[in-house]
Order: sequence, then C-alpha cells, then structure tokens
Amino acid sequence: MDALRRALGWLSLLYALIFLSFGLLHAGIAFGPVREAVIVPAAIVETLCAGAMFAGAYGVLAERAWAWDGIIYSHAAALGGVLMGILALALGAGPSSALLSWYHSVIAVLLATGLAGSFYVSRVRR
Repeated sequence: MDALRRALGWLSLLYALIFLSFGLLHAGIAFGPVREAVIVPAAIVETLCAGAMFAGAYGVLAERAWAWDGIIYSHAAALGGVLMGILALALGAGPSSALLSWYHSVIAVLLATGLAGSFYVSRVRR
C-alpha cells in the first residue's frame, strides 16, 4: 500500500506541473512550437488547479496527517476545474484546439482515477 501512496503523491506532483504548463500556455507563453490562444480565465483556473495539486502532493510525500483528505480534495477541485474547461469549450466560450481537447480528456480521466485511488487508499489506511 505504501507504493500506491507514494505513486499517488508523485502523480499529483506531475499533474501539478502539467496544470502549471497549461496555465502558462493560456497566459500566452509558448514552449517552442507549442502555443495556445490566450484565455485568461483558463490560465487562472489552471494555476489554481496546479496549486491544489502541489498541496496534495506535498501532504502525501511529506506524510502529513491531513495528506489523504488533502489529496482527495485536491483531485476533486482539479477535476472540477477541468470539467468547467470542458463545458466552456463545448459551449464555445473560447477558442479550441486539438491539443486542448486531448488534454482535457486525458487529464479528466487521470484525475477521476486518482480521486478513486486516493479515496480507496484513505479508507484502507483508517
């Protein structure tokens, strides 16, 4: 079970970095040939999701008492942000791209899986 806990912590850190990268892309910062349209609300939400995931990863990797509640909340908050982005794009509220569609789909599945895994691990731990 410790391996699963550590994996969830490291995956949360990875997700935080991915959110931060997309927040920068939405703020207009390009990574070589990778560019996205500037969408300020998306940049804000991505940055908040990154912060939540960093906090969850820290709690787990530093073995804090609140780690499992924190990782569940961070996954739920980030998933909410991603679902809001999917809805906004579906309603035509901003420019879309193949990269954004792929990103939203993949990160939503990863976060939902991480949320289920975090919930399971937190219940087994008690």
